[in-house]
Amino acid sequence: MKFVVAVDCEGVACGVGSPGASLNSSRNLEFAKLQATREADAAVRGLFAAGAEQVIVWDNHGGSLNLNYDLLDERCDIALGVGFEHRFPGMDESYDGVALVGYHAMDNTVDGVMCHTFSSAAYQWIKINGREVGEMAIDAAVAGERGVPVIFASSDDKGTAEAECFFPGVVTVTTKQGMGWNCAVSKHPKRVVNEIYETIQNAVTKRNAIKPFAFSSPLTMEVRYKRLESAQSASRGFSGAERVDPYTVRRTLQSIQDYY
Repeated sequence: MKFVVAVDCEGVACGVGSPGASLNSSRNLEFAKLQATREADAAVRGLFAAGAEQVIVWDNHGGSLNLNYDLLDERCDIALGVGFEHRFPGMDESYDGVALVGYHAMDNTVDGVMCHTFSSAAYQWIKINGREVGEMAIDAAVAGERGVPVIFASSDDKGTAEAECFFPGVVTVTTKQGMGWNCAVSKHPKRVVNEIYETIQNAVTKRNAIKPFAFSSPLTMEVRYKRLESAQSASRGFSGAERVDPYTVRRTLQSIQDYY
């Protein structure tokens, strides 16, 4: 069995953006990166305990240089940095599942901690085939095009609810209760680490019952920007892009990979 642990930072225990506008400008950033390392390590250890032969940890927050790599279980492999040909570097159709660790809820989620879709500064929302989506669904669709399902997700309560809505049967761990964009009541970080280790082993046993997530093709993607000039630039920068209104741009994609 082979798995990928995809790691973001906003959804970890005790991770908030306060007092800044985002995690990357927050005094909480260094702790969040350390906790993301701990939670990723718990996922790795749990997967190996459940019989995994290979686990890739993909550090994918921001510039993809976040985790304390020497604190990860030495049996894992690590994908880091930018410039890969596609998302989920190293993963192909032979993999058995993806775990989303530390992910966050999509834009427009009430009380979702640091909720956004790729950029809280650039986008108001993204829709695919008329349905609003976030990073979890988009990344799951990338994996799904290779036949690999999302079997596990950890996030705040809004994020885990989103994962359960999009991926029936997914196993989740809730790290904290979102009380606003920059505030939460969190489980103790060590307790979350233990929960992830135990719960992801259960996810492995259910992996064959979870279907890979996919969007119907061709895809209609609509992006609503927060600034007029961004929408203008996008409408002129992509072949076939249509300016739906001053802030919204629509494109038709054959594959979710075309978004990147």
